[in-house]
Amino acid sequence: MEWLLNDLSALFQALMLEMQHAVSPAWWRENWIALLNILMIDLVLAGDNAIVVGMAASRVETSIRSRVIFWGITAAVVLRILFAAMTTQLLAIVGLKLAGGILLLWVCWKMYRQIVSGEDHDLDATGSAIPGGAVAGAAALSFGAAVWQITLADLSMSLDNVLAVAGASKGSTLVLV
Repeated sequence: MEWLLNDLSALFQALMLEMQHAVSPAWWRENWIALLNILMIDLVLAGDNAIVVGMAASRVETSIRSRVIFWGITAAVVLRILFAAMTTQLLAIVGLKLAGGILLLWVCWKMYRQIVSGEDHDLDATGSAIPGGAVAGAAALSFGAAVWQITLADLSMSLDNVLAVAGASKGSTLVLV
């Protein structure tokens, strides 16, 4: 637990130092391309997250829908920033990118073999295997359950966003945030 507090303390100190630099024109000249890259990455990769937020929000009462969306997205953003900060540290480990690339090649090979073998999926069988069935017939969610669902779904689908943003930040904590 102590190492986590030390890491968070170091992250906070680095962020404060970056914020002091952020008001200078030199910082903006150095980091505007990274900021633009991160904006584009988030716009491209955020579509699936928006769908999940909409699905969860559609299952709550209209009176609390805006609060569910706000708190679900807030929790997801905070967690995404923390994971991106940790990912930046992990990307500094020699050989980790190579191991990730080899793992990605393995996943691609398995997908290729599945496509070539002609295995098809029956959408009716898949839909009936989902607990609760279709979203239209699903029961309403409570505030906490909807926020939890948004947070978990966004967290599980954000790995691509986190890796892309951590790589595009070029080691700048402020750009990352």
